[in-house]
Amino acid sequence: MIDKISKTDEEWRALLEPDPYLVLRGAGTERAFNGPYWDSKDEGTYVCGACRLPLYSSSAKYDSGSGWPSYWEAVEESHVERKVDRSHGMVRTEALCARCDSHLGHIFPDGPPPTGERHCINGHALIFVPEGEDLPSLVA
Repeated sequence: MIDKISKTDEEWRALLEPDPYLVLRGAGTERAFNGPYWDSKDEGTYVCGACRLPLYSSSAKYDSGSGWPSYWEAVEESHVERKVDRSHGMVRTEALCARCDSHLGHIFPDGPPPTGERHCINGHALIFVPEGEDLPSLVA
């Protein structure tokens, strides 16, 4: 079980730059092919842009053609929570950071083996840590 962290909106605004704040705390979506990491092929780990929880490995990243970073699985299944999202006249599965409840993106059932899932994640929801570098400390 992951210990949750909770901050006021004011505290999140002070910690996050405007674009990450809009995505992570406002459930926004960046424009396709415009956010960070959508075409990155560097090896490493993608952590939550709000609390620094490790979320995705570059080894699970693939080019979905969607214009957003896409992964077929999370680093740990327990690090990404799923929630039904009925916004915009659709029913989708929202992906949330399990530690800070930040919006990451959505999960679709059209990904590659072995999971068949596409975790379509906003680049502004992530921070990339190159392989060989220490993961950043979790934000408390």
